[in-house]
Amino acid sequence: MGTMDHTFDRSSLGAFLRTRRAALQPEDVGLRRGPRRRAPGLRREEVAELCTMSADYFARLERGDGPQPSEQMVTAIARGLRLTPDERDHLFLLAGYRTARRDLRLQHVSPGLMRVMDGLAGTTAQVMGPLGETLLQTPSAVALLGDQTQYTGNYRSATYRWFTDPAERERYHPKEHDNNSRINVALLRAAVTRNGPDSPAADLADILLRTSDEFTRWWERHEVGLRWSETKRFVHPQVGQLELYCQLLLDPDQGQSLLIFTATPGTASHERLALLAVLGTDHFVADPE
Repeated sequence: MGTMDHTFDRSSLGAFLRTRRAALQPEDVGLRRGPRRRAPGLRREEVAELCTMSADYFARLERGDGPQPSEQMVTAIARGLRLTPDERDHLFLLAGYRTARRDLRLQHVSPGLMRVMDGLAGTTAQVMGPLGETLLQTPSAVALLGDQTQYTGNYRSATYRWFTDPAERERYHPKEHDNNSRINVALLRAAVTRNGPDSPAADLADILLRTSDEFTRWWERHEVGLRWSETKRFVHPQVGQLELYCQLLLDPDQGQSLLIFTATPGTASHERLALLAVLGTDHFVADPE
């Protein structure tokens, strides 16, 4: 748990959680409004599941007799309740933290993207952070690419993993590797130029220049303006090769992007992508840093 640097206001935190839960409707999180639902908003059990915590723990926070939640737990609550950035910062203050750490703020998926993801439960989609951090995945995306949300430290960045972990490339067709390397470097260079020498992007570039000869070779070419192709080729250990279209939606305020993978109906890739949804998530686990 992070160091408490602000008064932990149990009573106000509980009241805030109750009002946010009452304001959140089933349709806001992709749930059906059943005929037996009478009380406004979501049930505690539903919110607890959205926040990946026990219903008893959430109930204690609402009652005002729970322990101080960790910064990571506050982040999960902010995401589960679909809070706006201002509401999220208010929640951190009530929980006893002066402000959310920068890295935790970057993990907060915007309410707009959360609503879109709620409607994409059966689709292959994921939300990415500004340095290639996977913030949220649908089950089908986990089945396609593995669970990418459990990484910590530098490994949270897909760009870092691409140049330091050979396993990161296993699900991409070998003919895609060089082009993927060039695009990763060009996009990181653009982020460094845009955000400045003291930015997380610059820190990441410095780390990779010290650890990856391949990254250094591409970096020295000073390529800019490269973009991901709409078509991506994957090699999956269970279903084989897939050629998928990747649609990209950007949230400029949060610096986040939504990736949606689809396949042309009637093709082998379409059948294999549907099969992945049936197979469910695989068991590839992120290596700790």
